[in-house]
Amino acid sequence: MKQLILAEKPSVARDLAQILGANQKNKHYFEGPKVVVTWALGHLMTLKMPEDLDKKWQKWELETLPMIPKYIGTKPLPKTRPQLKAIGQLVKRKDITEAVIATDAGREGELVARWILEYVRFNKPVKRLWISSQTTKAVKEGFANLKPAKQYDNLYYSALARAKADWLVGLNVTRALTVKYQDNLSAGRVQTPTLALVGKKEAAISSFIPQKYYQISLELNGIKAKLVQKNPQALKTSEQAQELVTKLRKTPGKVSEIKTKVKVEPAPLPYDLTELQREANSRYGYSAKKTLSLVQSLYETHKVVSYPRTDSKYLSSDIKASLKERLQAVSEMFPEAKDYAKGQVKVVQAKVFNDSKVTDHYALIPTEQRPNYAKFSNDEHRIYGLIVERFLGLFAPAHKVEQAKITVKFGQALFNFKEERVIEAGWKKQGQTKQVTTNLKAGQTVAPNFKVEAALTSPPSPLTEGTLLAQMEKYGLGTPATRAEIIEKLVKTELMERSGNHLRVTPKGKQLLKLVNPELVSPELTAKWESQLEAIAKGKYASKQFLKEIEADTKRLVSEVKNGQAKYQDFSLTQKKCPECGSFLRERNGRDGKVLICTNPECSYRRRAEAKVSNHRCPQCHRKMLIVAGKNGDYFRCKYDGTTEKMGGGKRGSKKMTKREERRLLQKVNQKDEDQESALAQALKAALGQE
Repeated sequence: MKQLILAEKPSVARDLAQILGANQKNKHYFEGPKVVVTWALGHLMTLKMPEDLDKKWQKWELETLPMIPKYIGTKPLPKTRPQLKAIGQLVKRKDITEAVIATDAGREGELVARWILEYVRFNKPVKRLWISSQTTKAVKEGFANLKPAKQYDNLYYSALARAKADWLVGLNVTRALTVKYQDNLSAGRVQTPTLALVGKKEAAISSFIPQKYYQISLELNGIKAKLVQKNPQALKTSEQAQELVTKLRKTPGKVSEIKTKVKVEPAPLPYDLTELQREANSRYGYSAKKTLSLVQSLYETHKVVSYPRTDSKYLSSDIKASLKERLQAVSEMFPEAKDYAKGQVKVVQAKVFNDSKVTDHYALIPTEQRPNYAKFSNDEHRIYGLIVERFLGLFAPAHKVEQAKITVKFGQALFNFKEERVIEAGWKKQGQTKQVTTNLKAGQTVAPNFKVEAALTSPPSPLTEGTLLAQMEKYGLGTPATRAEIIEKLVKTELMERSGNHLRVTPKGKQLLKLVNPELVSPELTAKWESQLEAIAKGKYASKQFLKEIEADTKRLVSEVKNGQAKYQDFSLTQKKCPECGSFLRERNGRDGKVLICTNPECSYRRRAEAKVSNHRCPQCHRKMLIVAGKNGDYFRCKYDGTTEKMGGGKRGSKKMTKREERRLLQKVNQKDEDQESALAQALKAALGQE
């Protein structure tokens, strides 16, 4: 009798098969004496589309909205159907007595597996593998402690409710907007309030008017201290500032007070996924999607970090037993780990162990697996380094500095100097610490060395992916696992774009925020939905009640779009006309650059808006040529010198020689050190008519 083990990806299935002794390889599965290991390819199933449920929903019309089906149901994805068919055949085998869900240990992984098992009508016992790392040790321990799948039913109900809610809100509001305003306007339960966060920050920046003001500072030994004011921008003119300085000079300055204290700064807790994405964006400019991909590779391929899609910064108590092994695993690149691993491992940051604050998974930390650094990419090195440094901070002493606040008085005016002296660098590197000193003593007279400087109020900073992730986390928009995907979808649908390391809303996105119901734009409603989904996962809220509320919200949102009086301008519409039907062309972002698409829904005409860069080299400047669409078909053109070539051409003997080529060849054959012209030179001269 055998277990059927369902992994999420072929690579994970291969690793599980190796650990479990399933060495017989087949096209769709691995088999061993006790197990059959198969896999999904991400999702093999998806929710049915409106046209699958009702014929009247095939056409996009306002009259058929909102679409509120009693039952949605699932359907296979066409591209992955062969794998789904293979799983269907495996479950029918008489020697398969139970299934083990070994997909990602999270909400989405649960949904992937449950939909597949439901579709193939698996009616035998089902167990759940729940692990936080992919090491051999973790896998073996996980299989020794399999749990009944029923224990994770609430997680499945939460994932299913999330998928249905996105279907109801997203499809209905998107259809309503698209049909009413005749453009592809995508809206969603989470993506629209996320877009609104970027739009709100942009609006604050654009409405910002810089205000000039003046600052008075006291300078001693190259150190400045600003005048203490309730309103730092109170001095609006140079005259006001100079008048105050003149007044201050009339009273002698004296050190009135020196206060000292020791500041103890413990190391930060390990990363959760969102904070890691923020840090990687801040340090290296990585997108949230890129960071997730890198840490997923470290988890699945290299097996050197714990489960990445975590929202916890804490560790469960059972991790204590493995700390020494984890320290030894990273000691080759991080020598301080050797010292921490000696004798009894001491965790300075003891508060990190908190079972009540560990949700589905504990914080991101290194595993017991020794890394093979030679197989790491440069980017993987960086991400792994961040994770390990945070982990090692748990064992390092706190950073201690002695801080002194030195108050200098000129009459009633106060200037506060601050001094710092590092007592113990602790978890901070010595280079990260700063030490400043004024050498002032209590009662000391101070010279009135004042400086007046003009300053401008600063505008708000635009959002980066890192700061947007922080905002999404604050308002409960999405989960650690979905936030990167949400950002990418907004960029893909041309509602948001990247400008350097900053994010900005496109003209299309700005209009969408005006057209969509204000409730959907505000993060409060979505935050409420996300909180309810979390409650469903914990068994504290009914998914049926949640979906009932979502249906009511959907009806209201669609109704308000229908009755909206706002006007829409399609900025993607060009003045170029379709050569087939005469309709105007619309510019869209394609996979290889911008494309022009006919606005007539009955016409399928499309072409590149921008020429594609080929690998074909220009015969003149040897730079890559463009592929240009012409009346007689595509051809190569150099954008630097205008040289053109037919597609499939390029052979030297098949086209006329250019002037530049002529000169180069003549230079070669007319060498001064040649005693006489070679036969080649003579032939070339004859060809060029220069004899």
